[in-house]
Amino acid sequence: MCYIFAIMAFNLTLLLCDNMLVSSSTLAAELFNFAQAMARASKHPVRDVVIRRITPDGLPVQTSAGFELSPTHSLADHFESDLIHIPALWRNPRPAVNKYQAYIPWLQAQHQKNIAMTCVGTGVCFLAEAGLLDGKSATTHWHYFDQLQQQYPQVRLERQHFTTQAGNIYCAASVNAMAELIVYQVERIFGLVIARQAQRNFFHEIRNISDPAGVGDQQQRKHSDEAIAQAQIWIQDNLSKPLAIADIASQFGMTQRTFHRRFTNAVGNKPSDYLTEVRMIFACDLLKNTDLSILEIANYSGYGEASWFSSRFKQWSGNSPKAYRNTVRAKLFN
Repeated sequence: MCYIFAIMAFNLTLLLCDNMLVSSSTLAAELFNFAQAMARASKHPVRDVVIRRITPDGLPVQTSAGFELSPTHSLADHFESDLIHIPALWRNPRPAVNKYQAYIPWLQAQHQKNIAMTCVGTGVCFLAEAGLLDGKSATTHWHYFDQLQQQYPQVRLERQHFTTQAGNIYCAASVNAMAELIVYQVERIFGLVIARQAQRNFFHEIRNISDPAGVGDQQQRKHSDEAIAQAQIWIQDNLSKPLAIADIASQFGMTQRTFHRRFTNAVGNKPSDYLTEVRMIFACDLLKNTDLSILEIANYSGYGEASWFSSRFKQWSGNSPKAYRNTVRAKLFN
Protein backbone atom coordinates (compact mmCIF):
# COMPACT_ATOMS: atom_id res chain seq x y z
CA MET A 1 0.00 0.00 0.00
CA CYS A 2 1.32 3.43 -0.92
CA TYR A 3 0.78 6.42 1.35
CA ILE A 4 1.03 10.00 0.15
CA PHE A 5 1.59 12.63 2.82
CA ALA A 6 0.50 16.14 1.89
CA ILE A 7 2.44 19.08 3.25
CA MET A 8 0.06 21.75 4.42
CA ALA A 9 0.21 25.13 2.72
CA PHE A 10 1.72 28.15 4.42
CA ASN A 11 -0.84 30.94 4.55
CA LEU A 12 0.52 34.49 4.48
CA THR A 13 -2.06 37.23 5.03
CA LEU A 14 -1.15 40.80 4.07
CA LEU A 15 -3.21 43.59 5.61
CA LEU A 16 -3.90 46.49 3.25
CA CYS A 17 -4.87 50.05 4.10
CA ASP A 18 -4.80 53.49 2.53
CA ASN A 19 -1.48 55.33 2.62
CA MET A 20 0.53 52.14 3.16
CA LEU A 21 4.10 51.76 1.92
CA VAL A 22 3.83 49.15 -0.82
CA SER A 23 7.37 47.81 -0.38
CA SER A 24 6.69 47.01 3.27
CA SER A 25 4.12 44.48 2.09
CA THR A 26 5.25 43.25 -1.31
CA LEU A 27 8.77 42.49 -0.12
CA ALA A 28 7.39 39.96 2.33
CA ALA A 29 5.46 38.26 -0.47
CA GLU A 30 8.51 38.24 -2.77
CA LEU A 31 10.73 36.63 -0.14
CA PHE A 32 8.24 33.84 0.52
CA ASN A 33 7.63 33.24 -3.18
CA PHE A 34 11.39 33.06 -3.73
CA ALA A 35 11.76 30.58 -0.87
CA GLN A 36 9.07 28.36 -2.34
CA ALA A 37 10.75 28.43 -5.77
CA MET A 38 14.16 27.59 -4.29
CA ALA A 39 12.69 24.74 -2.27
CA ARG A 40 11.17 23.25 -5.41
CA ALA A 41 14.37 23.67 -7.42
CA SER A 42 16.49 22.01 -4.73
CA LYS A 43 13.96 19.22 -4.09
CA HIS A 44 13.42 20.29 -0.49
CA PRO A 45 10.06 19.49 1.10
CA VAL A 46 7.81 22.22 -0.26
CA ARG A 47 4.99 24.00 1.51
CA ASP A 48 2.87 25.83 -1.02
CA VAL A 49 2.74 29.51 -0.15
CA VAL A 50 -0.75 30.98 -0.33
CA ILE A 51 -0.72 34.77 -0.16
CA ARG A 52 -3.89 36.69 0.59
CA ARG A 53 -4.36 40.44 0.57
CA ILE A 54 -7.21 41.66 2.73
CA THR A 55 -9.21 44.79 3.44
CA PRO A 56 -12.21 45.01 5.79
CA ASP A 57 -14.70 45.46 2.93
CA GLY A 58 -12.86 43.89 -0.01
CA LEU A 59 -12.36 47.27 -1.69
CA PRO A 60 -9.00 48.51 -3.10
CA VAL A 61 -6.73 50.83 -1.14
CA GLN A 62 -4.81 53.90 -2.27
CA THR A 63 -1.14 53.42 -1.45
CA SER A 64 1.44 56.07 -0.57
CA ALA A 65 2.92 55.54 -4.05
CA GLY A 66 -0.30 56.88 -5.59
CA PHE A 67 -1.80 53.76 -7.13
CA GLU A 68 -4.48 51.30 -6.10
CA LEU A 69 -3.80 47.90 -4.61
CA SER A 70 -6.64 45.38 -4.79
CA PRO A 71 -7.34 42.78 -2.12
CA THR A 72 -8.11 39.12 -2.71
CA HIS A 73 -10.35 38.80 0.35
CA SER A 74 -12.34 40.75 2.90
CA LEU A 75 -12.69 40.16 6.63
CA ALA A 76 -16.06 38.53 5.97
CA ASP A 77 -14.38 35.69 4.06
CA HIS A 78 -13.26 32.50 5.77
CA PHE A 79 -9.57 31.69 5.41
CA GLU A 80 -6.64 30.46 7.45
CA SER A 81 -3.54 32.44 8.39
CA ASP A 82 -0.16 31.19 9.56
CA LEU A 83 1.43 34.64 9.48
CA ILE A 84 -0.27 38.04 9.38
CA HIS A 85 1.83 40.90 8.06
CA ILE A 86 0.99 44.54 8.79
CA PRO A 87 2.58 47.20 6.53
CA ALA A 88 4.17 50.52 7.36
CA LEU A 89 2.11 53.68 6.92
CA TRP A 90 3.22 56.95 5.41
CA ARG A 91 3.50 59.81 7.92
CA ASN A 92 0.91 59.99 10.71
CA PRO A 93 -0.72 56.55 11.17
CA ARG A 94 -3.66 57.86 13.21
CA PRO A 95 -6.05 58.39 10.26
CA ALA A 96 -5.50 54.81 9.11
CA VAL A 97 -6.15 53.43 12.60
CA ASN A 98 -9.36 55.42 12.83
CA LYS A 99 -10.54 54.39 9.36
CA TYR A 100 -9.71 50.69 9.75
CA GLN A 101 -11.11 50.01 13.21
CA ALA A 102 -12.58 46.77 11.83
CA TYR A 103 -9.07 45.32 11.88
CA ILE A 104 -8.80 45.67 15.67
CA PRO A 105 -11.24 42.93 16.83
CA TRP A 106 -10.08 40.72 13.95
CA LEU A 107 -6.44 40.99 15.06
CA GLN A 108 -7.48 40.27 18.63
CA ALA A 109 -9.31 37.13 17.47
CA GLN A 110 -6.31 35.99 15.42
CA HIS A 111 -4.04 36.52 18.41
CA GLN A 112 -6.33 34.31 20.46
CA LYS A 113 -5.68 31.61 17.85
CA ASN A 114 -1.93 32.06 18.40
CA ILE A 115 -1.30 33.30 14.84
CA ALA A 116 2.15 34.85 14.32
CA MET A 117 2.24 38.52 13.33
CA THR A 118 4.87 40.81 11.84
CA CYS A 119 4.52 44.56 11.56
CA VAL A 120 6.65 47.32 10.08
CA GLY A 121 7.31 50.85 11.29
CA THR A 122 4.14 52.76 12.09
CA GLY A 123 2.06 49.67 11.29
CA VAL A 124 2.75 48.70 14.90
CA CYS A 125 -0.04 51.10 15.89
CA PHE A 126 -2.66 48.54 14.83
CA LEU A 127 -1.30 46.01 17.31
CA ALA A 128 -0.96 48.68 20.00
CA GLU A 129 -4.55 49.81 19.39
CA ALA A 130 -5.69 46.20 19.77
CA GLY A 131 -3.91 45.97 23.12
CA LEU A 132 -1.73 43.13 21.86
CA LEU A 133 1.47 44.93 22.88
CA ASP A 134 0.47 45.93 26.41
CA GLY A 135 3.37 45.09 28.69
CA LYS A 136 5.36 43.77 25.74
CA SER A 137 8.46 44.94 23.91
CA ALA A 138 7.97 46.71 20.58
CA THR A 139 9.73 49.11 18.26
CA THR A 140 8.65 51.40 15.45
CA HIS A 141 9.95 54.06 13.09
CA TRP A 142 12.05 56.63 14.97
CA HIS A 143 9.76 59.50 13.91
CA TYR A 144 6.80 57.81 15.69
CA PHE A 145 8.58 56.99 18.99
CA ASP A 146 7.17 59.82 21.09
CA GLN A 147 3.67 59.61 19.63
CA LEU A 148 3.51 55.85 20.23
CA GLN A 149 4.71 56.24 23.81
CA GLN A 150 2.17 58.97 24.47
CA GLN A 151 -0.82 57.20 22.92
CA TYR A 152 0.03 53.69 24.16
CA PRO A 153 1.93 54.04 27.46
CA GLN A 154 1.47 50.34 28.25
CA VAL A 155 3.77 49.38 25.37
CA ARG A 156 7.40 48.73 26.35
CA LEU A 157 9.00 50.77 23.58
CA GLU A 158 12.53 49.61 22.75
CA ARG A 159 13.91 52.75 21.13
CA GLN A 160 17.40 51.32 20.69
CA HIS A 161 16.24 48.16 18.90
CA PHE A 162 15.61 47.74 15.19
CA THR A 163 13.58 44.56 15.71
CA THR A 164 11.71 43.10 18.68
CA GLN A 165 9.97 39.84 19.48
CA ALA A 166 7.26 39.35 22.07
CA GLY A 167 6.07 35.77 21.82
CA ASN A 168 4.90 35.38 18.23
CA ILE A 169 4.59 39.13 17.59
CA TYR A 170 7.51 40.67 15.70
CA CYS A 171 8.09 44.40 15.12
CA ALA A 172 10.56 46.09 12.76
CA ALA A 173 11.58 49.75 12.79
CA SER A 174 12.04 49.99 9.02
CA VAL A 175 11.63 48.07 5.77
CA ASN A 176 15.28 47.01 5.93
CA ALA A 177 14.83 45.64 9.44
CA MET A 178 11.59 43.96 8.33
CA ALA A 179 13.53 41.95 5.76
CA GLU A 180 15.45 40.33 8.61
CA LEU A 181 12.21 39.34 10.33
CA ILE A 182 10.78 37.85 7.15
CA VAL A 183 13.95 35.86 6.43
CA TYR A 184 13.69 34.54 9.99
CA GLN A 185 10.15 33.39 9.19
CA VAL A 186 11.42 31.84 5.94
CA GLU A 187 13.99 29.89 7.95
CA ARG A 188 11.27 28.75 10.34
CA ILE A 189 9.12 27.44 7.48
CA PHE A 190 11.65 26.33 4.84
CA GLY A 191 14.85 25.77 6.83
CA LEU A 192 18.25 27.43 7.08
CA VAL A 193 19.54 26.49 3.62
CA ILE A 194 16.62 28.15 1.83
CA ALA A 195 16.79 31.16 4.15
CA ARG A 196 20.46 31.64 3.29
CA GLN A 197 19.63 31.52 -0.41
CA ALA A 198 17.06 34.24 0.15
CA GLN A 199 19.65 36.31 1.98
CA ARG A 200 22.21 35.95 -0.79
CA ASN A 201 19.71 36.91 -3.48
CA PHE A 202 18.09 39.87 -1.70
CA PHE A 203 20.57 41.30 0.76
CA HIS A 204 22.52 43.47 -1.65
CA GLU A 205 19.23 45.38 -1.83
CA ILE A 206 17.84 44.91 1.69
CA ARG A 207 20.82 45.19 3.94
CA ASN A 208 20.97 43.69 7.42
CA ILE A 209 20.59 46.59 9.84
CA SER A 210 22.45 44.86 12.67
CA ASP A 211 25.28 44.22 10.22
CA PRO A 212 24.89 47.15 7.81
CA ALA A 213 26.07 46.20 4.36
CA GLY A 214 28.68 43.91 5.91
CA VAL A 215 30.37 46.71 7.87
CA GLY A 216 33.20 45.46 10.06
CA ASP A 217 33.14 44.81 13.81
CA GLN A 218 34.22 48.29 14.76
CA GLN A 219 31.36 49.92 12.89
CA GLN A 220 28.65 47.49 13.98
CA ARG A 221 29.40 47.57 17.70
CA LYS A 222 26.30 48.08 19.80
CA HIS A 223 25.63 51.39 21.49
CA SER A 224 22.78 53.10 23.31
CA ASP A 225 22.70 56.49 21.57
CA GLU A 226 19.19 56.40 20.10
CA ALA A 227 19.60 59.38 17.78
CA ILE A 228 22.84 58.05 16.35
CA ALA A 229 21.31 54.60 15.83
CA GLN A 230 18.49 56.20 13.89
CA ALA A 231 21.00 58.26 11.92
CA GLN A 232 22.68 54.99 10.90
CA ILE A 233 19.33 53.67 9.67
CA TRP A 234 18.69 56.92 7.82
CA ILE A 235 22.09 56.78 6.14
CA GLN A 236 21.43 53.25 4.89
CA ASP A 237 17.91 54.10 3.71
CA ASN A 238 19.29 57.07 1.74
CA LEU A 239 22.56 55.56 0.58
CA SER A 240 22.07 56.37 -3.10
CA LYS A 241 21.56 60.09 -2.41
CA PRO A 242 24.32 62.71 -2.10
CA LEU A 243 24.71 63.00 1.68
CA ALA A 244 26.53 65.80 3.48
CA ILE A 245 27.38 65.28 7.15
CA ALA A 246 26.03 68.74 7.97
CA ASP A 247 22.68 67.81 6.40
CA ILE A 248 22.53 64.51 8.31
CA ALA A 249 23.28 66.36 11.55
CA SER A 250 20.52 68.85 10.80
CA GLN A 251 18.10 66.01 10.00
CA PHE A 252 18.50 64.85 13.61
CA GLY A 253 18.47 68.30 15.21
CA MET A 254 22.19 68.60 15.95
CA THR A 255 24.99 70.89 14.99
CA GLN A 256 27.65 69.26 12.83
CA ARG A 257 30.11 69.44 15.73
CA THR A 258 27.74 67.75 18.19
CA PHE A 259 26.76 65.10 15.66
CA HIS A 260 30.42 64.36 14.87
CA ARG A 261 31.25 63.97 18.56
CA ARG A 262 28.26 61.78 19.44
CA PHE A 263 28.59 59.63 16.33
CA THR A 264 32.31 59.03 16.89
CA ASN A 265 31.75 58.17 20.56
CA ALA A 266 28.88 55.79 19.79
CA VAL A 267 30.09 54.08 16.61
CA GLY A 268 33.85 54.29 17.05
CA ASN A 269 34.37 55.96 13.69
CA LYS A 270 33.91 59.44 12.22
CA PRO A 271 30.61 59.96 10.34
CA SER A 272 32.40 60.61 7.04
CA ASP A 273 34.49 57.45 7.39
CA TYR A 274 31.41 55.42 8.34
CA LEU A 275 29.50 56.73 5.31
CA THR A 276 32.38 55.85 3.00
CA GLU A 277 32.71 52.39 4.55
CA VAL A 278 29.02 51.59 4.17
CA ARG A 279 28.95 52.85 0.59
CA MET A 280 32.06 50.94 -0.44
CA ILE A 281 31.00 47.64 1.08
CA PHE A 282 27.60 48.04 -0.56
CA ALA A 283 29.38 48.67 -3.87
CA CYS A 284 31.50 45.54 -3.32
CA ASP A 285 28.33 43.52 -2.93
CA LEU A 286 26.90 44.91 -6.17
CA LEU A 287 30.15 44.26 -8.04
CA LYS A 288 30.17 40.70 -6.79
CA ASN A 289 26.53 39.77 -7.21
CA THR A 290 25.15 41.83 -10.10
CA ASP A 291 25.92 42.70 -13.72
CA LEU A 292 25.22 46.39 -13.19
CA SER A 293 27.55 48.79 -14.98
CA ILE A 294 30.16 50.72 -13.00
CA LEU A 295 28.12 53.90 -13.51
CA GLU A 296 24.97 52.22 -12.19
CA ILE A 297 26.83 50.91 -9.14
CA ALA A 298 28.30 54.36 -8.58
CA ASN A 299 24.80 55.87 -8.61
CA TYR A 300 23.34 53.22 -6.29
CA SER A 301 26.26 53.80 -3.92
CA GLY A 302 25.75 57.55 -3.79
CA TYR A 303 28.34 58.72 -6.32
CA GLY A 304 27.14 60.72 -9.29
CA GLU A 305 30.14 60.04 -11.52
CA ALA A 306 31.78 56.74 -12.41
CA SER A 307 35.27 58.27 -12.50
CA TRP A 308 34.93 59.78 -9.01
CA PHE A 309 33.54 56.50 -7.66
CA SER A 310 36.34 54.49 -9.30
CA SER A 311 38.97 56.79 -7.83
CA ARG A 312 37.46 56.54 -4.33
CA PHE A 313 36.99 52.78 -4.64
CA LYS A 314 40.62 52.23 -5.66
CA GLN A 315 41.79 54.41 -2.81
CA TRP A 316 39.64 52.41 -0.40
CA SER A 317 40.29 48.87 -1.70
CA GLY A 318 43.55 49.09 -3.62
CA ASN A 319 41.86 47.90 -6.84
CA SER A 320 39.68 49.47 -9.47
CA PRO A 321 36.00 48.39 -9.45
CA LYS A 322 36.57 46.37 -12.63
CA ALA A 323 39.61 44.58 -11.20
CA TYR A 324 37.75 43.86 -7.98
CA ARG A 325 34.79 42.41 -9.90
CA ASN A 326 37.06 40.17 -12.00
CA THR A 327 38.81 38.90 -8.88
CA VAL A 328 35.74 38.07 -6.84
CA ARG A 329 33.90 36.57 -9.82
CA ALA A 330 36.87 34.29 -10.46
CA LYS A 331 36.77 33.16 -6.83
CA LEU A 332 33.07 32.47 -7.05
CA PHE A 333 33.45 29.98 -9.90
CA ASN A 334 36.79 28.33 -9.10
